Amino acid sequence: MTEFEFDERDVPFTDGQTVGAALVAAGVRSWRTTRRESRPRGVFCGIGVCFDCLVTIDDVPNQRACLVPAAETMVVRTQEGDGRGHLAV
Repeated sequence: MTEFEFDERDVPFTDGQTVGAALVAAGVRSWRTTRRESRPRGVFCGIGVCFDCLVTIDDVPNQRACLVPAAETMVVRTQEGDGRGHLAV
């Protein structure tokens, strides 16, 4: 079984599956919160039009989980805030 890491747990996926599809298949329904009201978000459109499914992948924020193919070496994290914390000085 092939897996990637999501918030310190292993998530299985099949070849060709996106990060978002694998998370939903594993029972994870949200992995980001809205900036203003902290409402949970996950896959909404599933085709890359909206930005509800943003995650941080391998320390790169604002990745659309519905578009990124899952890979075994990937480390996926819940998106924190607007994903721009790494730009703070």
